[in-house]
Amino acid sequence: MKRRVVVTGLGIISCIGNDVDSFWRNLRDGVCGIDYISEFPTDLLEVKIGGKVKDFDPESYGIPRQFIRKQDPFTIYAMAAAIQAMSDSGLDTESNIDPFRLSTYIASGIGGFETITREEISMFEDPSGRWISPNFIPTMIGNMAGGQVAIRFGAKGSCLDIVSACSSSNHAMGEAYRNILHGYADAAITGGTEAATIPIGLASFANCKALSTLPDPKYSSLPFNLNRSGFVMADGAAVLILEELEHAKARGAHIYAEMVGYGSTCDAFHATAPRKDGTTQSVCIKDALDQAGFDPASDCLYINAHGTGTKLNDSSETMACKLALGDYAYKCHISSTKSMHGHMLGATGAAEAIASVLALGNGIVPPTINLDTPDPECDLDYTPNKMAKADLTLAINNSFGFGGHNACTAFRKY
Repeated sequence: MKRRVVVTGLGIISCIGNDVDSFWRNLRDGVCGIDYISEFPTDLLEVKIGGKVKDFDPESYGIPRQFIRKQDPFTIYAMAAAIQAMSDSGLDTESNIDPFRLSTYIASGIGGFETITREEISMFEDPSGRWISPNFIPTMIGNMAGGQVAIRFGAKGSCLDIVSACSSSNHAMGEAYRNILHGYADAAITGGTEAATIPIGLASFANCKALSTLPDPKYSSLPFNLNRSGFVMADGAAVLILEELEHAKARGAHIYAEMVGYGSTCDAFHATAPRKDGTTQSVCIKDALDQAGFDPASDCLYINAHGTGTKLNDSSETMACKLALGDYAYKCHISSTKSMHGHMLGATGAAEAIASVLALGNGIVPPTINLDTPDPECDLDYTPNKMAKADLTLAINNSFGFGGHNACTAFRKY
């Protein structure tokens, strides 16, 4: 019997909300969380803006102070999001799920960037290495967020960290979905986390001409806008609980949506640039739609676009949607929520999956804000400036990362 996979828990830490209700309310209302960075000096940096997490108190989520002192922010963010999601789902390895049937797939594109930077400075100052923290390695490695979350919840099933740049958490969710679909687990804690908006992160992305250089932080992340000049870095974490349908029903879980498809391809083209013709991305999208049983005659589709605000991405993604959907590309609803929460790198796919699931459940398409001057090459319906109401039945979530990594996850209204 074919197994079905549903979403039973959500958790988020972001620049527009540190809980799901706040995140969704701000997305719906078109609130931008991007601002000038105040956490460190930016006087000498070319880029001075970002989507930094605000008003975040990890202890308020039940994270011990000792844990906070020892961990990199990317792990702390993941833990806070996972605690929210697990509490929301009601899963508990001591009462309603076999710990060996609970998997953990939490991704990070970079890992403990802040820890790496701090310890390298220490090494430069004293080449003997005597002041390097003994916790350096287990704090900075990218798999530690997933490892620590698994420890917290006693999840003894598969625990994997997917690293595929900006597609990392979308791939993590897709692999977690397959893990349950094919019978290796009954549930999974999955998503992504990132804390890369630090001086060296800003400088490196700026020097490869990837970041927005617009001066106004509230008008800087401009997907599909003719005035766009790059993406805006952001931090945070997003975690979803995926669960086998019958297992969820048996314990009376609240079901947000059903996960129904996952596409994964590679551009096999360039380290940072996507294929301009959108061909490989379109196959990724079509694979997810085919698995989802997409029917243009009866489905009302929402696409949460990768929509970074870079010149190449937005035009190639538009082309990919047209190739995958044909004439229906002009009928579906599309938006880039990065216009509000920025680009969370390895966490962005999971944050946008939460947006997609909530869009389905509420019948609301969140907007692409600041879309005042549409690019003629980007001529689809990107839900400009204000949310739209729609009887959505299906949502797909696109993520395309450096290295040509493409991922698309699909969710159906339950």
